[in-house]
Amino acid sequence: MSAKKGLHLTLKIWRQKNNKSKGQFETYKISDVSTDSSFLEMLDILNENLINEGKEPIAFDHDCREGICGMCSLYINGRAHGPDTGITTCQLHMRMFKDGETIVIEPWRSAAFPVIKDLMVDRSAFDRVMAAGGFISVNTSGNTLDANAIPVPKEDADRAMDAAACIGCGACVATCKNGSAMLFVGAKVSQYALLPQGRVEAKRRVLNMVKAMDEEGFGNCSNTGACEVECPKGISLENIARMNREYMAALIDQG
Repeated sequence: MSAKKGLHLTLKIWRQKNNKSKGQFETYKISDVSTDSSFLEMLDILNENLINEGKEPIAFDHDCREGICGMCSLYINGRAHGPDTGITTCQLHMRMFKDGETIVIEPWRSAAFPVIKDLMVDRSAFDRVMAAGGFISVNTSGNTLDANAIPVPKEDADRAMDAAACIGCGACVATCKNGSAMLFVGAKVSQYALLPQGRVEAKRRVLNMVKAMDEEGFGNCSNTGACEVECPKGISLENIARMNREYMAALIDQG
């Protein structure tokens, strides 16, 4: 029985020394790539080859490699996370590509996500939006009510859990023609707004998070829906609508 033939690929990869330098695409050839390997494993092989040749390896983000952390985010052949759906880059396998194919690999393109180096971007803007209101204040005096003793309708709990599935990878921002972060912020607002524990600070939360989002330079939503299509966790546009309702109610209450 003959061995399974590997892929021979041409990779056009964005190289950029830092956020102040001008980047450019560089072309690399890679051979005998197993169709069973992941996209990041393919990049690992390429980097090993570059190191063996005395060249600088390509910088790219990764951590869990299990579709949980969202750090592996790459723009591949014009799509966030590549040609598959409902997956992160680390879950993308090389069987999605054809032998002899040219693959274009870029970092996220957004003013709010400046390039750190090569394929790595700074997504700390998301952290600052979360710090502005993505939390609840809990009384830890010892007289707190056990969370499990607070009745929550199953439908609300399910929607809150669906919103909380957002991993903050930034695919929504990278895909949106306006660089909008409203799907991300909508998901983070919703996961609290749908639960009684989050209602106490609901108005302050949405006002602060939307303000932080605008200050970070993210664009506005124009309802094209590309963010939902490319989101690896399938976060619904309903969360943007909920955030807008929460925001308007908070503004009216504020007077």
